[in-house]
Amino acid sequence: MSNFLQMEQSIIPTSGLYASFDTARMQERFAIFLALIAGYIDATGLIKWKTYVSFMSGNTTQLGAALAKGNSGIVFTSLTAIASFLLGVYAGTCLAFWKRNRMKRLPVFIVSGVLASYTIITFYHTINVGQSIGIITFSMGIMNTIVTSVGNQKINTDFVTGTLNSLARNTAIWSMTNNEMERKQSKSSSILLLLLWAGFLSGAAGATFLLPVLANWTLILPASLLLISSVFIPIQLLNAKP
Repeated sequence: MSNFLQMEQSIIPTSGLYASFDTARMQERFAIFLALIAGYIDATGLIKWKTYVSFMSGNTTQLGAALAKGNSGIVFTSLTAIASFLLGVYAGTCLAFWKRNRMKRLPVFIVSGVLASYTIITFYHTINVGQSIGIITFSMGIMNTIVTSVGNQKINTDFVTGTLNSLARNTAIWSMTNNEMERKQSKSSSILLLLLWAGFLSGAAGATFLLPVLANWTLILPASLLLISSVFIPIQLLNAKP
């Protein structure tokens, strides 16, 4: 009887580990998907409005240079992008901590809805550059809070500089450490971070090819993909709290 109990106790944590492993794998794929979407939208913003809608390091650099040169146009668009992105991250984080929010998919619905609504409105009315940057960058800020970690690895689906920094650090640990567990973890993190970077790169390249074809409907593609994904993604893939 005691042997049976010991066997049963050993089985339970093992199944839990498999479930955790499967969840982490699915979360990895979803994070890469979000990175691809972020790259696509960021490239669209850069091509259409000469402003990054997810790369705030670039906008901060542009803002500093524009302030020094007295270029009020770039100062305005850069400040609009940065402020809107901050508001989006703030809103997305508040949603994650809001106890009354029972819809963990709500941030995905919001981002998809904003992109789709913007696309439809621009088909009938002209939205100026400043408003366009503000709307799309706000949605990117919210999207930035949907998945912030995979397992123990903190990630950022639209912050390429941070992704590359973490990639280099994990690769260095992988090549130098003698600890087998540490090697395994750093190898897994390195592969994930490389795939996140590749996803962002692929999205940016895809937008460059599709923008001339889709024109004003360019953002309906990521809106549709996000909406479809929100139907199929398990709740546990989304961060309950960033």
